[in-house]
Amino acid sequence: MSKGVILLAAGGTGGHLFPAEALAHELNERGWKVHLATDHRAERYSRHFPAADVHSIASATLGSKNPVAVVSAFWKIWQGVREAGRIIARIKPEAVVGFGGYPTLPPLYAATRRKVPTLIHEQNAVMGRANKALASRVDAIAGGFLPEGESAASAKTVTTGNPVRPQVLEAAKTPYVASSEGEPFRFLVFGGSQGAQFFSDAVPAAIALLPEGQRKRLVITQQARAEDVARVKAVYADLGVDVQVSPFFTDMAARMAAAHLVMSRSGASTVSEIAVIGRPALLVPYPHALDHDQAANAAALAAAGGAEVHPQSTLSPERIAELVGGLMHDPSRLTTMSAAARSAGKPNAARLLADLTEAIASGKTVSDYRRTRA
Repeated sequence: MSKGVILLAAGGTGGHLFPAEALAHELNERGWKVHLATDHRAERYSRHFPAADVHSIASATLGSKNPVAVVSAFWKIWQGVREAGRIIARIKPEAVVGFGGYPTLPPLYAATRRKVPTLIHEQNAVMGRANKALASRVDAIAGGFLPEGESAASAKTVTTGNPVRPQVLEAAKTPYVASSEGEPFRFLVFGGSQGAQFFSDAVPAAIALLPEGQRKRLVITQQARAEDVARVKAVYADLGVDVQVSPFFTDMAARMAAAHLVMSRSGASTVSEIAVIGRPALLVPYPHALDHDQAANAAALAAAGGAEVHPQSTLSPERIAELVGGLMHDPSRLTTMSAAARSAGKPNAARLLADLTEAIASGKTVSDYRRTRA
């Protein structure tokens, strides 16, 4: 028997939709019917989203300084607010939960105008612009890496961790077994949902600098932009390296579990999944990220000993070859890093976020919620 409806709102990228998907699974298991509000970009991810319905709602980013563009953006957001208001009136959610990204602005704003309980989840160690705009209006804030007591909204902030998808929890059951000398060494390289040109340029060049013995051990999975796939494959083919290159892997959690070493950007979902699965990582924060949130996320895992953080500006092909080659010869260090990463993971984050969602839906305040958990 359904407890009612929860409306989740998320931007159309994996970083926003993956934690929303994890919460949706948990809420479904508890008897809630879940709806999703997002934008057209989510089509790649939302096909398997466990929602009774997916609503594409008009929105726009406010990043431009052009006055005409700003007015246009506000008008589109207001259209989205009215559209979201009609959806909320029809499906009557008990609560609306936002996961960041500008498509969350209309449904969350509409919900607060209608006095529907609201909650936002911030995946990063630094709050994003959409969530900042909503923080003063919502009833509660859940944090992935966001610490309690260190923000203006700390009175209603609860650190839950970042929910990870069921595939990640399943992958976490695979223990880490280091690769010994002469054995295949599985190296996973990815740079966000669309790949990263930096990795496409620098990593194949670095692998070319490794001794032939190390190259023969390597089994590489690399995510690359569609326009880079052919040239990346060609470089590896010339080197005789066993490799799979694609713009997108649907089984990324399983590939992460199979990896002996990960090199990636440090978006919140990525760092959370690396930690829950427990894999040693070389994290390269995206240098142009707003508020340097990726650097802050990476620092949290590095502080636990589960990762090394390397600014992109310091990573020449020679340096990457030195790092990867050195770790290939140091299985004990990789094993230690794996255990440290796992210790920092929060596999129960979806449960904690669902608990908070249910509390807010029932009309409880964050103070009430904290008292029940004390």
